[in-house]
Amino acid sequence: MAAARSGGRRRKNGGGGHGDDERWLLTYADMITLLLALFVVLYAISSVNVSKFRTLQDSLRDAFNGNVVNGGSSIMETGRSATRETPESVIPNITPPTPQVATPRSRAQAAALEARREEQEFQRIKQQIEQYARAHGLGNQVEAVIARRGLIVRLLTDRVLFDSGQALLKPQAMPLLGHVGNLLNIDRIHPILVEGHTDDVPINTAQYHSNWELSTARATEVVRYLIGRGVPDRRFGASGYADLHPIGPNSTDQGRARNRRVEVVLQRLHAPPSTTSTAADDPEEGLTP
Repeated sequence: MAAARSGGRRRKNGGGGHGDDERWLLTYADMITLLLALFVVLYAISSVNVSKFRTLQDSLRDAFNGNVVNGGSSIMETGRSATRETPESVIPNITPPTPQVATPRSRAQAAALEARREEQEFQRIKQQIEQYARAHGLGNQVEAVIARRGLIVRLLTDRVLFDSGQALLKPQAMPLLGHVGNLLNIDRIHPILVEGHTDDVPINTAQYHSNWELSTARATEVVRYLIGRGVPDRRFGASGYADLHPIGPNSTDQGRARNRRVEVVLQRLHAPPSTTSTAADDPEEGLTP
């Protein structure tokens, strides 16, 4: 009985079934199957359409074997130099523009041209101011002079701009200054310096203790009015010179009347041409900065 039981155990454990030690065969078989499928796929995609491949090869050879730009060489070497003519559709070589370096002579010519244009502009404004002064009977009180420093519009203060010893604009001065402001506003480029001048007769009032205060106040009043007419304030400068720069003798009434004035100077941006009036044309030229 015991022998039968032991014999039964031997038959159960020693049968033909696979034990736990043989399960790796299943994994190995699965891997072999997957490798076979991989090789089949690789072989399938490695099959090349010969005709399409040759068409692609010819297209690439035509694209890379010709001259891409004028003077270019072939990208693909075919064993001989490329002799094909450049097709009409090829984009020509773009040559960068050569920078033009201004020579001293060309710069001098350009400066001379700008100076002549500036001189012509001054002449035009001068003529318009003189025409206005003649038409309104102000030929003796309004002058326009082209000098080395620019266009000088000279306004005598007596009976035109201010009363004696005052810096308040007279009503009859408004149209004249308005016309001057319109001419200055057309330009919009040149800086403007407004200068006040007096004679050598001392002044000492409650408002102005000397001719310095009076001349500066008159220049400032003219600047304020011109800014109100639309001339940009960034273009202006104002100064008072008292009796330092006379244009007439202070020994006569007529000379002192000419010295009591306000000058609106349209300053030059370029050196004056050789034909421009010099200091001999303007007695004050060279004295005022």
